[in-house]
Amino acid sequence: MKQKIFITQKLPGNIESYLQKNGFITETFDKERLITKKELIERARDVDALICLLSNRIDKEVIDNLNKCKIIANYAVGYNNIDVDYAKSKNIIVTNTPDVLTDATADIAVALILACARRLHEGNKLMRQKKFKGWKPDLLLGYDIKDKVVGIIGAGRIGTEVAIRMKAFKTKILYYSRSRNYELEKLTEAKKVSLNYLLKNSDIISIHVPLTESTFHLLNKENMVLMKKSAIIVNTARGEVIDEKFLIKILKQKKIFSAGFDVYENEPDVNPDLLKLDNVFLLPHIGSATIETRTRMAMLAAKNVIEVLKGNKPITPV
Repeated sequence: MKQKIFITQKLPGNIESYLQKNGFITETFDKERLITKKELIERARDVDALICLLSNRIDKEVIDNLNKCKIIANYAVGYNNIDVDYAKSKNIIVTNTPDVLTDATADIAVALILACARRLHEGNKLMRQKKFKGWKPDLLLGYDIKDKVVGIIGAGRIGTEVAIRMKAFKTKILYYSRSRNYELEKLTEAKKVSLNYLLKNSDIISIHVPLTESTFHLLNKENMVLMKKSAIIVNTARGEVIDEKFLIKILKQKKIFSAGFDVYENEPDVNPDLLKLDNVFLLPHIGSATIETRTRMAMLAAKNVIEVLKGNKPITPV
C-alpha cells in the first residue's frame, strides 16, 4: 500500500509530481488561506508524512492526532512552530530547510540596511505622492555605509553571509554569538563581543538568531537603550527576538535613526504604530522569497520525506 503525504499549502517546484514519481500518494490543501488546526488534524490524521509551513502551529494536540506520521518536514529553516521535543517523544522525525535560503535572506538583510540608511521608503513615498519639487541639499539626508561599525547578532550561516556582504562596503564587523566563528573572523576581521558592547558601539545592527526560550526578547528595554541615536537595526530572524513595543517607543522618540523589519512579534499581525512611522521599512516576511530559493526549500522538504519513508536517515534533521 502506498504511503501518503499531506502538504499544508501548494509549494513551488511541483513537488507533488516529484513525490508521486517516487511512489507516494500526495494530498495538498489547495485554498489560498492558511489551513485551520481543525482542518489540519482532519486531513493529516492518517498520513505517513506531513510537509508544513512556518505559519502552521504543530502543537501537542496536532501531534497526538498524527496516528501514522513518521516525519514532519518544515518548509522553513526555523522550527519554533513545532513542538519538536514532543514530536520526538512520539518517534516523529522533524526536519527543516537550512542552507538553501542563506543567500536570499542575507540579501534581504542588506537591502533593508541600505533602505534604512538612505531613507528609501520616504523617497518612494515622496515620489508616489507627487511631492518631489526638485533637488535640495538637505532632502532626505541619510548615512554613508562606508566606515560604519556593523554588529551581527547571531553568527550562523546567514549572519556570516550578511557580514561578508557588509564588509564589501568597507565596514568594521562586530559579532555576538554563543561560540566563536573563526571563518567569519578570517573573512571579515570580525571581533566577537558581548551583546551590550555590540549594541553600544554598532552603527548598524542585523539580527540572525533563532527563536528559543533564551532568545525571546533578547533585545529589550534594558539593552536597547544602549544603541546610538544614529543606529539602524534590521530584523530578518524572528519578530519575538525583539521587544517590539519598546523598539517602537524609541523609534517614535527618534532615539535611534531607523529600523527595518521582515518579521514581526505577532506575525502576521503588524503593530499599527509601525505603519505610522516614517523611520521604518517594512517587508512581509520575504527573506527567502526568490523563485530559486523557495523551489529548493520545497525540494529539500520533499527529499527529507522520501528518505525517511524509505527507511533512511533524513537529510536535515532538527
